[in-house]
Amino acid sequence: MAVLRRLTQSRRSTAERSALAGEAAAEAAEAALRAAPDTSTDPGAAGEQAAAGEQAPTATAPDRAAKAPKAPAENHTPERDDPRAAAFFDCDNTILRGAAIFYLGVGLYRRGFLTRRDIARFAWQQAWFRLHGAEDPEHMADAQHTALGLVAGKCTADLEAICEEVFEEVIADKIWPGTRALVQMHLDAGQRVWLVTAAPLEVARIIARRLGMTGALGTVAEARGGLYTGRLVGELLHGPAKAAAVRSLARRERLDLDRCAAYSDSANDIPMLSLVGHPYVVNPDGALRRHARAQGWRVRDFRTGRKAARVGLPAAAALGVAAGATAAGIALHRRHRA
Repeated sequence: MAVLRRLTQSRRSTAERSALAGEAAAEAAEAALRAAPDTSTDPGAAGEQAAAGEQAPTATAPDRAAKAPKAPAENHTPERDDPRAAAFFDCDNTILRGAAIFYLGVGLYRRGFLTRRDIARFAWQQAWFRLHGAEDPEHMADAQHTALGLVAGKCTADLEAICEEVFEEVIADKIWPGTRALVQMHLDAGQRVWLVTAAPLEVARIIARRLGMTGALGTVAEARGGLYTGRLVGELLHGPAKAAAVRSLARRERLDLDRCAAYSDSANDIPMLSLVGHPYVVNPDGALRRHARAQGWRVRDFRTGRKAARVGLPAAAALGVAAGATAAGIALHRRHRA
Protein backbone atom coordinates (compact mmCIF):
# COMPACT_ATOMS: atom_id res chain seq x y z
CA MET A 1 0.00 0.00 0.00
CA ALA A 2 1.44 3.32 -1.08
CA VAL A 3 0.31 5.16 2.03
CA LEU A 4 2.12 2.66 4.25
CA ARG A 5 5.36 3.25 2.37
CA ARG A 6 4.96 7.00 2.73
CA LEU A 7 4.41 6.67 6.47
CA THR A 8 7.82 5.13 7.03
CA GLN A 9 9.51 8.34 5.90
CA SER A 10 10.89 9.96 9.04
CA ARG A 11 11.08 13.62 8.06
CA ARG A 12 7.47 14.58 8.57
CA SER A 13 5.76 16.87 11.05
CA THR A 14 3.58 15.48 13.83
CA ALA A 15 0.48 16.74 12.03
CA GLU A 16 1.51 15.02 8.81
CA ARG A 17 2.22 11.76 10.60
CA SER A 18 -1.14 11.93 12.36
CA ALA A 19 -2.92 12.47 9.05
CA LEU A 20 -1.02 9.67 7.36
CA ALA A 21 -1.60 7.31 10.32
CA GLY A 22 -5.30 8.01 9.94
CA GLU A 23 -5.16 7.29 6.22
CA ALA A 24 -3.31 4.03 6.87
CA ALA A 25 -5.87 2.91 9.45
CA ALA A 26 -8.75 3.73 7.10
CA GLU A 27 -7.05 1.96 4.20
CA ALA A 28 -6.46 -1.15 6.30
CA ALA A 29 -10.08 -1.11 7.50
CA GLU A 30 -11.42 -0.82 3.96
CA ALA A 31 -9.11 -3.58 2.75
CA ALA A 32 -10.42 -5.86 5.51
CA LEU A 33 -13.97 -5.23 4.31
CA ARG A 34 -13.05 -6.11 0.73
CA ALA A 35 -11.27 -9.28 1.86
CA ALA A 36 -14.09 -10.39 4.18
CA PRO A 37 -15.15 -14.01 3.56
CA ASP A 38 -18.70 -15.17 2.98
CA THR A 39 -20.47 -14.75 6.35
CA SER A 40 -23.25 -17.23 5.69
CA THR A 41 -21.32 -19.98 7.51
CA ASP A 42 -19.24 -17.79 9.79
CA PRO A 43 -21.18 -16.58 12.86
CA GLY A 44 -18.14 -14.63 14.03
CA ALA A 45 -18.27 -12.26 11.05
CA ALA A 46 -21.33 -10.28 12.08
CA GLY A 47 -19.53 -7.00 11.50
CA GLU A 48 -19.37 -7.54 7.74
CA GLN A 49 -23.12 -8.22 7.69
CA ALA A 50 -23.67 -4.95 9.53
CA ALA A 51 -21.67 -3.18 6.83
CA ALA A 52 -24.14 -4.48 4.27
CA GLY A 53 -27.10 -3.24 6.31
CA GLU A 54 -27.99 -6.63 7.76
CA GLN A 55 -28.75 -7.20 11.40
CA ALA A 56 -26.00 -8.95 13.32
CA PRO A 57 -26.81 -12.55 14.27
CA THR A 58 -27.82 -13.52 17.77
CA ALA A 59 -24.81 -14.22 19.95
CA THR A 60 -23.78 -17.79 20.54
CA ALA A 61 -23.10 -19.06 24.05
CA PRO A 62 -19.28 -18.72 23.93
CA ASP A 63 -19.48 -15.13 22.72
CA ARG A 64 -19.92 -13.55 26.12
CA ALA A 65 -19.28 -9.99 24.97
CA ALA A 66 -22.26 -10.04 22.60
CA LYS A 67 -24.92 -10.16 25.33
CA ALA A 68 -26.26 -6.65 25.85
CA PRO A 69 -28.95 -4.94 27.93
CA LYS A 70 -31.35 -2.33 26.65
CA ALA A 71 -29.74 0.94 25.57
CA PRO A 72 -30.01 3.86 28.05
CA ALA A 73 -32.90 6.27 27.68
CA GLU A 74 -32.61 9.64 25.95
CA ASN A 75 -30.23 8.47 23.22
CA HIS A 76 -30.75 9.89 19.78
CA THR A 77 -32.65 7.35 17.69
CA PRO A 78 -30.51 6.23 14.75
CA GLU A 79 -32.34 6.44 11.46
CA ARG A 80 -32.91 2.92 10.18
CA ASP A 81 -30.96 1.67 7.16
CA ASP A 82 -29.36 5.05 6.51
CA PRO A 83 -26.49 4.22 4.11
CA ARG A 84 -24.67 7.43 4.97
CA ALA A 85 -24.81 7.10 8.77
CA ALA A 86 -22.40 5.21 11.03
CA ALA A 87 -21.20 5.14 14.64
CA PHE A 88 -17.60 5.35 15.89
CA PHE A 89 -16.63 4.00 19.32
CA ASP A 90 -13.43 4.59 21.26
CA CYS A 91 -12.23 1.48 23.10
CA ASP A 92 -10.35 2.15 26.35
CA ASN A 93 -12.72 3.08 29.20
CA THR A 94 -15.51 3.58 26.65
CA ILE A 95 -16.12 -0.03 25.64
CA LEU A 96 -13.60 -1.63 28.00
CA ARG A 97 -12.92 -1.06 31.69
CA GLY A 98 -9.25 -0.21 31.38
CA ALA A 99 -6.95 -0.26 28.35
CA ALA A 100 -6.72 -2.97 25.68
CA ILE A 101 -2.93 -2.67 25.28
CA PHE A 102 -2.42 -3.41 28.98
CA TYR A 103 -4.67 -6.47 28.81
CA LEU A 104 -2.61 -7.64 25.85
CA GLY A 105 0.45 -7.17 28.06
CA VAL A 106 -1.10 -9.51 30.66
CA GLY A 107 -1.68 -12.11 27.95
CA LEU A 108 1.89 -11.78 26.69
CA TYR A 109 3.25 -12.13 30.23
CA ARG A 110 1.31 -15.35 30.77
CA ARG A 111 2.95 -16.72 27.62
CA GLY A 112 6.46 -15.78 28.66
CA PHE A 113 6.88 -12.80 26.31
CA LEU A 114 7.17 -10.26 29.15
CA THR A 115 9.38 -10.18 32.24
CA ARG A 116 8.24 -9.55 35.79
CA ARG A 117 9.60 -6.02 35.49
CA ASP A 118 7.55 -5.44 32.32
CA ILE A 119 4.31 -6.67 33.86
CA ALA A 120 4.89 -4.64 37.04
CA ARG A 121 5.25 -1.50 34.90
CA PHE A 122 2.14 -2.42 32.91
CA ALA A 123 0.20 -3.04 36.14
CA TRP A 124 1.17 0.39 37.49
CA GLN A 125 0.14 2.09 34.27
CA GLN A 126 -3.20 0.27 34.24
CA ALA A 127 -3.83 1.22 37.88
CA TRP A 128 -3.01 4.87 37.08
CA PHE A 129 -5.39 4.80 34.13
CA ARG A 130 -8.29 3.35 36.12
CA LEU A 131 -7.81 5.64 39.11
CA HIS A 132 -7.50 8.82 37.05
CA GLY A 133 -10.06 7.84 34.43
CA ALA A 134 -7.81 9.36 31.76
CA GLU A 135 -5.09 8.28 29.36
CA ASP A 136 -1.44 9.16 29.92
CA PRO A 137 0.21 9.49 26.48
CA GLU A 138 3.62 8.57 27.90
CA HIS A 139 2.23 5.36 29.41
CA MET A 140 0.51 4.49 26.15
CA ALA A 141 3.67 5.10 24.13
CA ASP A 142 5.75 3.07 26.58
CA ALA A 143 3.35 0.12 26.38
CA GLN A 144 3.18 0.32 22.61
CA HIS A 145 6.95 0.48 22.16
CA THR A 146 7.41 -2.46 24.53
CA ALA A 147 4.93 -4.48 22.49
CA LEU A 148 6.60 -3.49 19.22
CA GLY A 149 9.98 -4.59 20.50
CA LEU A 150 8.56 -7.94 21.51
CA VAL A 151 6.88 -8.69 18.20
CA ALA A 152 9.75 -7.59 15.93
CA GLY A 153 10.53 -10.50 13.63
CA LYS A 154 7.45 -12.44 14.76
CA CYS A 155 4.76 -13.76 12.45
CA THR A 156 1.63 -11.58 12.20
CA ALA A 157 -0.60 -14.67 12.30
CA ASP A 158 0.91 -15.72 15.63
CA LEU A 159 0.05 -12.39 17.27
CA GLU A 160 -3.48 -12.56 15.90
CA ALA A 161 -3.90 -16.01 17.48
CA ILE A 162 -2.63 -14.70 20.82
CA CYS A 163 -5.04 -11.76 20.63
CA GLU A 164 -7.93 -14.18 20.15
CA GLU A 165 -6.89 -16.07 23.28
CA VAL A 166 -6.42 -12.86 25.30
CA PHE A 167 -9.93 -11.75 24.39
CA GLU A 168 -11.38 -14.94 25.87
CA GLU A 169 -9.12 -14.92 28.93
CA VAL A 170 -9.25 -11.24 29.89
CA ILE A 171 -11.05 -8.79 27.64
CA ALA A 172 -14.50 -10.39 27.25
CA ASP A 173 -15.32 -9.77 30.92
CA LYS A 174 -14.20 -6.12 30.76
CA ILE A 175 -16.89 -4.89 28.37
CA TRP A 176 -19.16 -2.15 29.74
CA PRO A 177 -22.73 -3.52 29.30
CA GLY A 178 -24.12 -0.02 28.80
CA THR A 179 -21.76 0.76 25.92
CA ARG A 180 -22.34 -2.68 24.46
CA ALA A 181 -26.04 -1.78 24.35
CA LEU A 182 -25.27 1.43 22.46
CA VAL A 183 -23.28 -0.56 19.89
CA GLN A 184 -26.22 -2.90 19.44
CA MET A 185 -28.62 0.02 19.10
CA HIS A 186 -26.76 1.19 15.99
CA LEU A 187 -26.42 -2.33 14.61
CA ASP A 188 -30.15 -2.93 15.05
CA ALA A 189 -30.79 0.20 13.02
CA GLY A 190 -28.74 -1.33 10.19
CA GLN A 191 -25.92 1.16 10.59
CA ARG A 192 -22.21 0.52 10.21
CA VAL A 193 -20.34 0.61 13.52
CA TRP A 194 -16.59 1.08 13.85
CA LEU A 195 -14.13 0.69 16.72
CA VAL A 196 -11.53 3.49 16.76
CA THR A 197 -8.60 2.94 19.09
CA ALA A 198 -4.90 3.49 19.69
CA ALA A 199 -4.62 -0.23 20.43
CA PRO A 200 -2.89 -2.43 17.85
CA LEU A 201 -5.05 -3.16 14.84
CA GLU A 202 -4.88 -6.90 15.55
CA VAL A 203 -6.49 -6.44 18.99
CA ALA A 204 -8.97 -3.88 17.68
CA ARG A 205 -10.23 -6.17 14.92
CA ILE A 206 -10.91 -9.01 17.33
CA ILE A 207 -12.81 -6.80 19.78
CA ALA A 208 -14.82 -5.33 16.91
CA ARG A 209 -15.64 -8.72 15.44
CA ARG A 210 -16.72 -10.16 18.80
CA LEU A 211 -19.05 -7.21 19.32
CA GLY A 212 -20.57 -7.62 15.85
CA MET A 213 -19.10 -4.35 14.62
CA THR A 214 -18.40 -3.55 10.99
CA GLY A 215 -14.66 -3.22 11.54
CA ALA A 216 -11.89 -1.43 13.37
CA LEU A 217 -9.50 1.48 13.01
CA GLY A 218 -6.36 0.87 15.05
CA THR A 219 -2.65 1.54 15.24
CA VAL A 220 -0.90 -0.17 12.32
CA ALA A 221 2.35 -2.03 13.00
CA GLU A 222 4.60 -2.32 9.97
CA ALA A 223 4.95 -5.84 8.57
CA ARG A 224 6.86 -7.22 5.61
CA GLY A 225 6.47 -10.72 4.27
CA GLY A 226 4.14 -11.63 7.14
CA LEU A 227 6.68 -10.58 9.79
CA TYR A 228 6.63 -7.49 12.02
CA THR A 229 9.50 -5.04 11.57
CA GLY A 230 9.19 -3.56 15.07
CA ARG A 231 8.13 -0.16 13.75
CA LEU A 232 4.81 1.67 13.64
CA VAL A 233 3.26 2.81 10.38
CA GLY A 234 3.18 6.50 11.20
CA GLU A 235 2.32 6.85 14.87
CA LEU A 236 -0.25 5.83 17.47
CA LEU A 237 -3.84 6.27 16.33
CA HIS A 238 -4.45 8.78 19.10
CA GLY A 239 -6.00 12.25 19.34
CA PRO A 240 -5.86 14.02 15.96
CA ALA A 241 -4.88 10.77 14.23
CA LYS A 242 -8.23 9.24 15.23
CA ALA A 243 -10.08 12.17 13.73
CA ALA A 244 -8.03 11.81 10.55
CA ALA A 245 -8.89 8.11 10.36
CA VAL A 246 -12.62 8.74 10.81
CA ARG A 247 -12.57 11.52 8.21
CA SER A 248 -10.71 9.32 5.74
CA LEU A 249 -13.00 6.34 6.28
CA ALA A 250 -16.08 8.56 5.91
CA ARG A 251 -14.75 9.75 2.57
CA ARG A 252 -14.02 6.21 1.38
CA GLU A 253 -17.37 4.83 2.56
CA ARG A 254 -19.39 7.89 1.44
CA LEU A 255 -20.61 8.66 4.95
CA ASP A 256 -22.18 11.96 5.98
CA LEU A 257 -20.47 12.81 9.27
CA ASP A 258 -23.36 15.08 10.27
CA ARG A 259 -25.52 11.94 10.40
CA CYS A 260 -22.91 9.92 12.31
CA ALA A 261 -22.40 9.37 16.04
CA ALA A 262 -19.17 9.05 18.04
CA TYR A 263 -18.53 7.87 21.59
CA SER A 264 -15.49 8.43 23.82
CA ASP A 265 -14.36 8.92 27.42
CA SER A 266 -11.30 11.08 26.84
CA ALA A 267 -10.63 14.74 26.12
CA ASN A 268 -7.97 13.47 23.72
CA ASP A 269 -10.84 12.44 21.43
CA ILE A 270 -12.47 15.87 21.22
CA PRO A 271 -11.22 16.15 17.60
CA MET A 272 -13.07 12.94 16.69
CA LEU A 273 -16.21 13.83 18.65
CA SER A 274 -16.31 17.26 17.02
CA LEU A 275 -16.48 15.73 13.55
CA VAL A 276 -19.91 14.12 13.94
CA GLY A 277 -23.45 15.36 14.32
CA HIS A 278 -24.15 13.16 17.36
CA PRO A 279 -21.21 13.23 19.83
CA TYR A 280 -21.57 11.16 22.99
CA VAL A 281 -19.42 11.31 26.11
CA VAL A 282 -19.10 7.96 27.93
CA ASN A 283 -17.48 7.54 31.38
CA PRO A 284 -15.72 10.88 30.81
CA ASP A 285 -12.55 12.21 32.33
CA GLY A 286 -12.87 15.60 34.00
CA ALA A 287 -11.71 17.67 31.04
CA LEU A 288 -14.10 15.97 28.64
CA ARG A 289 -17.02 16.29 31.07
CA ARG A 290 -16.44 20.05 31.29
CA HIS A 291 -16.16 20.34 27.51
CA ALA A 292 -19.33 18.29 27.04
CA ARG A 293 -21.24 20.59 29.40
CA ALA A 294 -20.09 23.65 27.50
CA GLN A 295 -21.03 22.11 24.14
CA GLY A 296 -24.30 20.53 25.26
CA TRP A 297 -23.12 17.01 24.37
CA ARG A 298 -24.89 13.97 25.79
CA VAL A 299 -23.12 12.27 28.72
CA ARG A 300 -23.44 8.59 29.64
CA ASP A 301 -21.68 7.34 32.78
CA PHE A 302 -21.89 3.58 33.32
CA ARG A 303 -19.66 3.61 36.38
CA THR A 304 -21.43 3.06 39.68
CA GLY A 305 -22.04 5.54 42.47
CA ARG A 306 -22.33 9.31 42.82
CA LYS A 307 -18.59 9.72 43.08
CA ALA A 308 -18.12 8.52 39.49
CA ALA A 309 -20.56 11.11 38.23
CA ARG A 310 -18.99 13.86 40.32
CA VAL A 311 -15.26 13.41 39.71
CA GLY A 312 -15.02 10.78 36.98
CA LEU A 313 -13.57 8.11 39.30
CA PRO A 314 -15.20 4.65 39.13
CA ALA A 315 -16.54 3.59 42.52
CA ALA A 316 -15.19 0.13 41.87
CA ALA A 317 -11.74 1.31 40.78
CA ALA A 318 -10.07 0.77 44.13
CA LEU A 319 -11.44 -2.76 44.31
CA GLY A 320 -10.38 -3.38 40.74
CA VAL A 321 -6.86 -2.12 41.35
CA ALA A 322 -6.58 -4.14 44.55
CA ALA A 323 -7.80 -7.26 42.80
CA GLY A 324 -5.42 -6.63 39.91
CA ALA A 325 -2.49 -6.10 42.28
CA THR A 326 -3.36 -9.31 44.15
CA ALA A 327 -3.61 -11.27 40.93
CA ALA A 328 -0.31 -9.86 39.70
CA GLY A 329 1.34 -10.69 43.01
CA ILE A 330 0.10 -14.28 42.86
CA ALA A 331 1.26 -14.63 39.27
CA LEU A 332 4.70 -13.24 40.08
CA HIS A 333 5.02 -15.52 43.12
CA ARG A 334 4.14 -18.59 41.07
CA ARG A 335 6.58 -17.56 38.35
CA HIS A 336 9.33 -17.06 40.92
CA ARG A 337 8.72 -20.48 42.50
CA ALA A 338 8.68 -22.15 39.09
